Amino acid sequence: MSLSFIARSIAESPTLRLNEEAELLRQRGESVIHLGIGEPKNKAPINAILTSAAILSRADVKYCPTDGTPSLKKAIITYTEENYGKVPDPDNVIVCSGAKQAIFNLLYTILNPQDEVIILAPYWVSYPEMVRMALGVPVFVTPEDGGLHPRMKDIIEAVGSATKAIIVNSPNNPSGLVYSDEFMSEIVEFCEKRGIYLILDDIYHKLVFDSRRPTPCYEFTEKEIEDSRLIVINGISKLYGMTGFRIGWAIAPEKLVKVMTNVQSQVTSCPSVILQSAAEGALTGIQSIVESLRLTIENNRNIIMSELSAFNGVKVTKPGGTFYCLPDFSSYNKNSVELSEFLLRKALVVTVPGKEFGMEGHLRLSYAGSVREITEGITRIKWALDPNSPNEIYIGNRKLVRDWL
Repeated sequence: MSLSFIARSIAESPTLRLNEEAELLRQRGESVIHLGIGEPKNKAPINAILTSAAILSRADVKYCPTDGTPSLKKAIITYTEENYGKVPDPDNVIVCSGAKQAIFNLLYTILNPQDEVIILAPYWVSYPEMVRMALGVPVFVTPEDGGLHPRMKDIIEAVGSATKAIIVNSPNNPSGLVYSDEFMSEIVEFCEKRGIYLILDDIYHKLVFDSRRPTPCYEFTEKEIEDSRLIVINGISKLYGMTGFRIGWAIAPEKLVKVMTNVQSQVTSCPSVILQSAAEGALTGIQSIVESLRLTIENNRNIIMSELSAFNGVKVTKPGGTFYCLPDFSSYNKNSVELSEFLLRKALVVTVPGKEFGMEGHLRLSYAGSVREITEGITRIKWALDPNSPNEIYIGNRKLVRDWL
């Protein structure tokens, strides 16, 4: 069978693969703890359900404008005004089938073959593959000080004549770090001055802790959306825990949105009107669900930090947002793929190897699940790795004895 070189070069999504492996184990009756999944346990907002159900009940589900329904775009404009202090025109907004598609459409729109995109490590696993699919070249920048927070010094050294864009994701998946206002101000000013697109993946922007409120990116530039190099990506998946609804959007200059719309028209025609109606319902409905979810996740963050603080040999930076942390397990095994597979095999705990995020020796742990899953998951990992932990453990109905340390 003949397959394209580009398609064969695209890596499998490790998070989706791990989800499938965990589900297969569960189907076999195994007591799996999933600390790899990136979605909270909450139910979708009732207003989202009611508005989408109203569309279904009318049985009038047709095509809509490629760039999104006018009513959803109006809700996104209001959301942007309330949370970013900017009022985009409708022509500055494109609705996509998830924030993921918004990022891909954007990269496909701005990149020529061999254009470079700066990706800050640790990074979301899909960024490099999407850049490659658009025939660009991902350029990885890892903090030289060994930390998880990016440094402008390292970024400036990586920028060259072929640099077309920089992707910034704060709060960050996988580390949970919220980047400082000083850094955000510097990188906005740098990109505006150099004419480099700054892609701001803000999908977690309201899942922040400790009474912190990150400054909106537009406050660091004097330019209006139409003249700015800032492109803001957002969506409903993390904000409302509506991961299965697949609605995201981009705020960008009109000329970019026009081309992104052309790209989208040839791929998916338009986002589902049913799902757009759900997104509109979430954005215009009672917003207390957002704070309720944030408080739940912050409590889970505190619990997992407490559990990890008592774990010998593990170093972890306290997350300021999202529902992930990225502990350093290199004192146990510097090969994160081997370590993740070992923990799944021995302890039935799903983790995501740090190698997939550009941080070898680390594991991404999600605390989006229940308190029981978090505490039991860390207890199992300790049992599997720490020789000072009890030698026996019950997993499900089985008593297991550690015989490899």
